[in-house]
Amino acid sequence: MKKIIQSSSAPLPIGPYSQAVLAGNTLYLSGQIAIDPATQEYTPTDIESETSQVLANIDAVLKAAGMGFEHIVKTSIFLADMNDFAKVNALYSTCFSSEFPARETVQVSVLPKNAKIEISIIAFDPKISLNG
Repeated sequence: MKKIIQSSSAPLPIGPYSQAVLAGNTLYLSGQIAIDPATQEYTPTDIESETSQVLANIDAVLKAAGMGFEHIVKTSIFLADMNDFAKVNALYSTCFSSEFPARETVQVSVLPKNAKIEISIIAFDPKISLNG
């Protein structure tokens, strides 16, 4: 069984995909870029601002699924410039108190809307059940 997760506090998908899909106890959250959910617009800024918006978007979808950052087991970070790694890492690390998720960070040639960063996650909560 699967359930589509949608949060009005996160940006709408910009293509034919869902914000997240809950399959059993596992949440698969689509890549988030720094789109402001209030305006549905991407306004390029610095890497710190973009990272903060991406993390806020992820938080909103996690909450819609009844989860939080403590449930993340895997993160994929895509950067337009690997020179931003330290700045992203500093902000990313504030979302976790311990037991960091598995992760990869890669530089890519281009991201949607020419964003500087995109993050996708997989989260798990053994207490969540789609069976009621």
